[in-house]
This record gives sequence, structure tokens and C-alpha cells, in this order.
Amino acid sequence: MLPEAAGQDVPASVEPAIDVVSIARLYGEPLLRLPNDLYIPPDALEIFLDAFEGPLDLLLYLIRKQNFNILDIPMAQLTLQYLKYVDQIRLHNLELASEYLLMAAMLIEIKSRMLLPQRNDGPLDDVGDPRAELVRRLLEYEQIKVAAWELNAIPQFERDFQRPELFVEQGLAPPLPDVEPGDLQRAWMDVLKRARLTEHHRIGRQELSVREHMTAILRKLQSTRFVEFADLFDGLAGVPIVVVHFVAMLELAKETLIEITQAEPFAPIYVRLAYSPA
Repeated sequence: MLPEAAGQDVPASVEPAIDVVSIARLYGEPLLRLPNDLYIPPDALEIFLDAFEGPLDLLLYLIRKQNFNILDIPMAQLTLQYLKYVDQIRLHNLELASEYLLMAAMLIEIKSRMLLPQRNDGPLDDVGDPRAELVRRLLEYEQIKVAAWELNAIPQFERDFQRPELFVEQGLAPPLPDVEPGDLQRAWMDVLKRARLTEHHRIGRQELSVREHMTAILRKLQSTRFVEFADLFDGLAGVPIVVVHFVAMLELAKETLIEITQAEPFAPIYVRLAYSPA
């Protein structure tokens, strides 16, 4: 007995058995049959016949497939096969078939001219082969197609290969180049030349302390961040004092109390206190 006959309600979770044969659902409701006024556009399902790039490509394919001599084409057999293919594409895309129909007309004309008897009764004898123009176009097209295939075989960027990219993480502070001994020597010779211009001839004995000059250099560097190499020798008179001052600077660099840096080759040399982490 059905639930309705027994006076019982049908559970909401039980769907009608007729929904099993529905062909679709429209807004959640089962669709049992197609509407009578349903319109299906002609281009809803389109088949693309892109195996050939044009009429010449199709003719060349038919000739090469059957090993025809391109200089002696059997026009009757070739025209028949060509027209069969044109009939297929004309059913799907008339615009695409228009170009093929033009070539079909040309093939029929060549076939008709070959069937006509040759006339040799006048000066305007048609001694030429009607197929000559078609053969010329086919040979030129084949050469261009082979050249295009060879060009396409060349590896292309972003199609056959990619340019490698490597991310290199760099620090925020640019690294300073090391000072070469030759750079320090040239800077020292420049300072020595300037010292000789201001020296005076004196005879006497002077005791110079390297430690005192080391202390003087450290005091001068504490008040500023960078000091140019030549500015460390300002105010010094005489070659002996300049030499002792230079030796004191070398001792400080040897004990890693100061740093001698240079931004780039042949750039000014700077001296600063060595960095000491807290």
C-alpha cells in the first residue's frame, strides 16, 4: 500500500521517482523533456578542420601521399579527390570552403583544357602545358613551407627554453673593497711630497714617541666617524714627525684598533676606529 493511501506523510528527504529520468535540472527543478521553443544556435558545436592551411597545402598533401610526379600530375584523379574533401568542409563552414572552391574551379578548368584536342592550324598554337602554372605555385609553396618548418624548428625563447634567473641576497651595507699595498704606498708618497714642501732645515735632536702619536690618532678619530688619510697629517711639520705619525697609524692598524678603507680603486683612503660589538 502507498504511504498516501495509508494516510501517512511522505518524508521530505525522499525525492519523487520521476526525478531519476530527468534530463537536467533548471533552478533546482527536474527537467523531464526539452522545451518546444528551445533554440540551438548553428555555431553551438563547431568542428575545426585545420589539418590543411589552404588549397595548395591540400593539393600538395594529395600529391605526396600518392607519390604523384608533381611535374606530370594526373588531373582527373587529383580533381576527384580534391572535390570530395571540398564537399566535406562546405557542409560545416561555407566561408572556409570558398577558397577551396576557387581552387576546385581552377582544377576543373585545367582538366577541361587537357581534354580538348590541340590545334595546330594557326600561328596562335597553344603548345604550353595547362598544368605549368599550378606546378609552379605548388613548388614555390613547398619551398616556403619547408623554410617555415626549419625556422620553427629553431629554439625560441619562452617556447623551447627559459632564461635562468638566480636571486642573490645581498646585505644592506655594501662591502668595501680592500686596500691594496700599492694604494697605501701612493697615498703615503703623496703625503711625503707635501711634507717636504713645508719642511725647514733644522739641526737638532728630537725624541719622538710612537705611543704618543698613536694616542693622538685615536683621540682625533673619536671625535669624527671618518678621517681622510691625508688629513691625519695636517699640522705636522717635518719629515721625522710625519714618519713617526705614519708608523703609529700602522701600529694601530696592526693591533686592529683602526680600519683603513677605500670605496673604490683610486678613491680617497679613509681611516676610522675599528668596529667593536657591544
